[in-house]
Amino acid sequence: MIASPQENYLTSEEYLQIEEQNSVKHEYIDGYIYAMAGALDPHVTIAGNLFALLRNHVRGSGCRVYIADMKARIESLNRFYYPDVMVTGDQRDQETPAYKRFPCLIVEVLSNSTEAFDRGDKFADYQTLRSLQEYVLINTKRQRVECFRRHEQGMWVLQSYTSEHKSFRLNSVDFEETMAALYEDVVFE
Repeated sequence: MIASPQENYLTSEEYLQIEEQNSVKHEYIDGYIYAMAGALDPHVTIAGNLFALLRNHVRGSGCRVYIADMKARIESLNRFYYPDVMVTGDQRDQETPAYKRFPCLIVEVLSNSTEAFDRGDKFADYQTLRSLQEYVLINTKRQRVECFRRHEQGMWVLQSYTSEHKSFRLNSVDFEETMAALYEDVVFE
């Protein structure tokens, strides 16, 4: 989310109607919509790789993996975001085909235009989701995966994985994979 907001205040219901009919995706923050920027090849490749790996991992478990076009709703803050990858195993999320409210894992692939927001306000907003166990940031300039994990008393603990590590782990979905598989076919920016 980088662009300036559109001028008119929208209810969340109006926003959802617009998104259903619009070819351009928008994130929604407290009544205002923000057009989403396009992504570069490394960003799309990393998100696609992770989606494919996670989809195979959760198959048959009752969990669902979503990529880029599914919204995460934060009702308490009146927000809708489009995470790059999101996993939910909560049955209540089957009731809402346009968005998910109870993800256990959210992943953002970093880009120059979104990194500050993904690390700052967006992460703060995601932390209000009680279901969220892990928030993951993936670098597109070098092999680096940052896993923020929720621990007792709401504290978030960071574990970083770099090119020195052969693999990375996502505890929220009991998943481990190689860095090579995550970054397969990526040409760094």
